[in-house]
Amino acid sequence: MNRWLNRVAVVTGASSGIGAQIAKDLANSGMKVVGLARRVERVKSLGKELPQEVQQHFHPVKCDVMNEEEIIETFSWIKKSLGGIDVLINNAGTGNSRVKLVDAGNSDKIRKTLNTNLMGVFLCAREAYQSMRERSFPGHIININSVLGHGVPVLPKEYGDINLNIYPATKYGVTALTESFRQEFIKEKSDVKITSISPGTVQTEIIPDYSDEILKKIPHLMPADISAAVLYILGTPPNVNVKELIISPTKSFF
Repeated sequence: MNRWLNRVAVVTGASSGIGAQIAKDLANSGMKVVGLARRVERVKSLGKELPQEVQQHFHPVKCDVMNEEEIIETFSWIKKSLGGIDVLINNAGTGNSRVKLVDAGNSDKIRKTLNTNLMGVFLCAREAYQSMRERSFPGHIININSVLGHGVPVLPKEYGDINLNIYPATKYGVTALTESFRQEFIKEKSDVKITSISPGTVQTEIIPDYSDEILKKIPHLMPADISAAVLYILGTPPNVNVKELIISPTKSFF
């Protein structure tokens, strides 16, 4: 991680779960961290948990990744205020397991998942790459994907009445989007790296209000497990690009 000391990392969805853990770990590793979230007060509270000497390099910023104009303004501020974006962790994601694809009048809820999980990832990656390219900096973009971006399982009964609806389709999109960006970087003769991390079930707020009941019954990961993978990937030498990392809980069927 030495090459990233005092470099700027942007973490989307930094208010809870995986994003919050990654933001804290990158800050404690010596990076300047910009934590983006709609619930910016939670990111501010997160910053107060950091050591005093680290807090000055932690920047909570309100940003809704469903809003392109807000993304562009936020990334412009980051470039002007901190000099550029060196690492992007595309973590923001959402889902609504109460919705079925066949439900009438579900468009707004489905669209929210699409815009957050796919368009938000695309827009943030595009803006981060512009900053890296302008400075000819070999940065790194990491997209937090899902095992559901590689297959749509029939969920065991332990998962209860969860509907996957459009969520796997958005994650399949992240899988393809990551590879498409990678190939474009090669064509542009860029040294920017891009990685997709696909976890299995993680204990986060994306599982709805009966999550405690579900998580007692199924193998699952913790946010710290995913953050450790991010640190590993960022620690690889310049000649190594981990394209895809799939992380499953031990004894999980998918």
